[in-house]
Amino acid sequence: METIAVVLTQPQHVELSLLALTPPTVDDVVVDVAWSGVSTGTERLLWSGRMPPFPGMGYPLVPGYESVGEVVEAGPGSDLRPGQIVFVPGAKCFGEVRGLFGASASRLVVPGKRVVPLDQQLGERGILLALAATAYHAIAAPGAVTPDCIVGHGVLGRLLARIAIALGHPAPVVWETNPVRVDGANGYQVLHPDADPRRDYASIYDVSGDAKLLDALIGRIAPRGEIVLAGFYHEPLSFNFPPAFMREARIRIAAEWQPPDIAATKALIESGKLSLDGLITHHHDAKSSPADAYRIAFEDPACLKMVLNWRLS
Repeated sequence: METIAVVLTQPQHVELSLLALTPPTVDDVVVDVAWSGVSTGTERLLWSGRMPPFPGMGYPLVPGYESVGEVVEAGPGSDLRPGQIVFVPGAKCFGEVRGLFGASASRLVVPGKRVVPLDQQLGERGILLALAATAYHAIAAPGAVTPDCIVGHGVLGRLLARIAIALGHPAPVVWETNPVRVDGANGYQVLHPDADPRRDYASIYDVSGDAKLLDALIGRIAPRGEIVLAGFYHEPLSFNFPPAFMREARIRIAAEWQPPDIAATKALIESGKLSLDGLITHHHDAKSSPADAYRIAFEDPACLKMVLNWRLS
């Protein structure tokens, strides 16, 4: 069994390769992928060569953790059946080619317990499940303070705002410095940080990935306020101690989603409380020049989310 996969052979060099797939076991499913998302966080770091040391890191590798497809074979131990539409958060089925995270391919072999069955009506929007669960994980962590302010109006920032509202919390303020990304608010306000005079936020969630923002954010929180680092940072983070000391600032790191976060996020979507509409802005034929898709995803600020379509050819 073979697959056509996106392969990063080295930084800034991506190509399509025909790869042999690991034979499925009784617990595996074979998924024909319809859509894969391009991550502007981790995949950008893999593309640029700036990804910090990470388990499974190395080239060549198959990236991606945001794929949706149809089960075409299901092992008896998988509890799934052919024809089901599923979300695949990654796979390691490419032999000597690393899978980090390994979902950007036309066909995948993956343990049935790792995939998430989806309503067929969700379609390509299902690729956003991992990002939505990441946002949910940050907000729903034990002892977490719901976001008063969110830094960055990309997909993750928008999902944080939408989930906060879906959970019944007050609408946060979202900061965005790029005028191209100001539009698209859904029940909340988007401001340039210079237009916001507040210095008393109880919690600020940063999804910008900018390691140099901590001092500015500390200056905007109330005493004993919290800053949540919900993005991914490839540079060391530092801050001036006295202002943080004066405020008794708390800094929390939100890690990746866990299975309960996926379940809770899926329930919000299925209930109609959380919409994934309007977040996918660009599409590209997965089997035609993936380098173009990556360039647009990483360089065009108008591109919120790029989808690779594996069914176009």
